[in-house]
Amino acid sequence: MTIETLSGLVGTKRLVIKVGSALLIEGGEARSDWLATLAGEIADLRKRGTQVIVVSSGAIALGAARLGLTKGGRGSLADAQAAASVGQVELARLWSEMFGRHDIVAAQMLVTLGDLEDRRRYLNASATLDRLIEAGAIPVVNENDSVATEEIRFGDNDRLAARVAQAAQADAVLLLSDVDGLYDRDPKEPGAELVAIVEGVTPKIIAMATRESSSGLGSGGMLAKLQAARIAERAGIALAIINGKHDAPITEAVNANRGTLFLPQGDENARKAWLSGRLAPAGVLSVDEGCTKALANGASLLAAGLTDVEGDFRRGDLVAIFGAKGERLGQGLVEYTAAECRAILGLREEEQAERLGYAPRAAIVHRDHMVRG
Repeated sequence: MTIETLSGLVGTKRLVIKVGSALLIEGGEARSDWLATLAGEIADLRKRGTQVIVVSSGAIALGAARLGLTKGGRGSLADAQAAASVGQVELARLWSEMFGRHDIVAAQMLVTLGDLEDRRRYLNASATLDRLIEAGAIPVVNENDSVATEEIRFGDNDRLAARVAQAAQADAVLLLSDVDGLYDRDPKEPGAELVAIVEGVTPKIIAMATRESSSGLGSGGMLAKLQAARIAERAGIALAIINGKHDAPITEAVNANRGTLFLPQGDENARKAWLSGRLAPAGVLSVDEGCTKALANGASLLAAGLTDVEGDFRRGDLVAIFGAKGERLGQGLVEYTAAECRAILGLREEEQAERLGYAPRAAIVHRDHMVRG
């Protein structure tokens, strides 16, 4: 179905709803009355035929309060992991209790960045989400901060929500935030205007974002939400940001038609959608002007156009691709190790066999294993 308004978004078949820490937690305690109302809204969506997945923040904030940790549990990685271990139990209990009032079973699902970056684990997560929904449960997903390190973390649940939406083959994502949506400048500035519809997350749109989060609890900020929107739009998924501070935030946003709706920009096949949403490249390849133009026309990345190689990656790893002027061109799965890429850098096909000691492959990154932008 075509989604053109917020009301259309909440009428989809499968919807991912992300709830931030600042909305769930206040003074180290859950905002139980607010959460109960939200759970009621989600229950109503289910009655109208929408399958819902929740991506919920709040574990670290809850755990930090229970353990008496400073800085909301984010003073160190060890503090965050310890707080998450305690908070995950409390967070799961909260959602279970709230959904239980509507005779709905809540299922906790903890994931790390690696679970959705690795193709096999991604498909396993997808199958689990499908089975839980088929069984009548509402999956409540959170990053497994008790074991994740800074190097293998999403770092925010906005991008996690977009990746979960891909894995679940959802139609839309709804990010409940502490602001109405994306503004054309810092919303604190006079004359700032809410952007109602976004057709493609362009550099101009990204320039409107601020990294700051007014609550001090969350880790996302508006930039993370735009990154989430980019992941979603490339997979043909709509995404909206609304203000979650209201007592019935979804109803309020829909009735007022107030928020920012990011329209889908593509409908990539499942593998390319997964590839475009991956967030942790193992290396960087830089190419010359001729290769930059060829890639823009749908070509594969050949060794002759390669100008620089960064990182220590293996064949099959994800690499980012940058153009002659330093612009990001896309990312893809590399056909050679980093050492092999350096060995054949700038060489034409007839020169590569002598350097490698075997017949060269068709490309450094084949176009079928590459996404642009």
